[in-house]
Amino acid sequence: QGQPPIFWDRAEGFAVHDRWGNRWIDWTSAVLVANAGHSAPRVVKAIREQATKSLLTNFCFANEPRLALAEKLCALAPPPLEKVFLFTTGSETIECAVKLCRTRGVQVGGPSKVTIVSFQNAFHGRTLGSQQTGGIPGLKDWIVNLDPGFVQAPFPDGYRNSDTSFELFEQSLRQQAVDFDDIAGVVVESFQGGDSAFAPAPYMQRLRSWCDERGALLVFDEIQAGFGRTGSLWGFEQYGIVPDLVCFGKGVSSSLPLSAVLGRADLMDLNAPGTMTSTHAGNPVCCAAALAALETILDEDLVTNARDVGAHLQRRLNEVGEEFDEVGAVLGRGMVASVLIEDPETRKPDRDLAFDIVRRSVEKGVLMFAPVGVGGGSVKICPPLMMTVDAVDDSVAGLREAVAEAVAAKTR
Repeated sequence: QGQPPIFWDRAEGFAVHDRWGNRWIDWTSAVLVANAGHSAPRVVKAIREQATKSLLTNFCFANEPRLALAEKLCALAPPPLEKVFLFTTGSETIECAVKLCRTRGVQVGGPSKVTIVSFQNAFHGRTLGSQQTGGIPGLKDWIVNLDPGFVQAPFPDGYRNSDTSFELFEQSLRQQAVDFDDIAGVVVESFQGGDSAFAPAPYMQRLRSWCDERGALLVFDEIQAGFGRTGSLWGFEQYGIVPDLVCFGKGVSSSLPLSAVLGRADLMDLNAPGTMTSTHAGNPVCCAAALAALETILDEDLVTNARDVGAHLQRRLNEVGEEFDEVGAVLGRGMVASVLIEDPETRKPDRDLAFDIVRRSVEKGVLMFAPVGVGGGSVKICPPLMMTVDAVDDSVAGLREAVAEAVAAKTR
């Protein structure tokens, strides 16, 4: 099964158009990128202005947009996050975080302190290190020789894993013969991207203190969650803690490729100048776009909109979930959600039904990507943050019709 054939021609706000006059309400944000909306006026203006300055690339040399963006990001981050490395993709930021964790681990604990703990079902990227950090076994088959220094614990989502106790975290590590003193870092998504699953705040708060006790770094993967998606500027604010390192990308620019790692100064200074660079990192056009996107998100108070309209979205989706036995749960917060489609008898993910729901939704003018998450049963919903209540009601009505039709077709 492939993605329904949609040929994007232009996108504005929360609407996507093809060249034949069809229009969709966008529930993808181009995979959680367009936080400020598609073709946000300030972003378009900033890209045009920077492109006319005859500076499109300059490797790691300083440029005005790069410096301004670095200052802006550090100003927005709570202490002790005070320095930033700029990159291009989310995978690069995870690779950087792993490098910093292990560099610091060896420095304070010797050559054995290199273990990276992450969580089952997590997705952190598609490069070698980021896929080993991830918790989806099928995505690691190509690696063959896995690094034993990457281990995963169950994620406490309260649904697929009903045991949300922190004791399970420690127990699972002991079962894998992990020496707690050898842990260099713990990497966790602010919410698990596939199923839009959040951990309980007390669990995350205990994880924060546990990392401190063990001399391990706490790394938050905010690549999907950052810049308002969860109803707070930073996803980790949902838990009332501050990590040692934060990886982010996607929504920071609402357009062009840009990502970054924020961290404590002592960690960001571990490696010599010139050893943490990337060819296109800090690209002046991308930085100009990111500055404009952040201005839009902040000045138009899209974080509050994501919180308030997002709460309405969650309520409406839960109404759909209560109507159909095929909806196992609706998970999410703010402007991200997943409708988990399952077989009513076995409660196993039903990828075929989920895909049919997506296909029918697209035909009704609600654009989303193919099902994701555990077993491919998650219908993922992540609109631009400037979504309106009316647009939510319109698109949820389309989803409800799609679910009803798909369920009826399956039971015939």
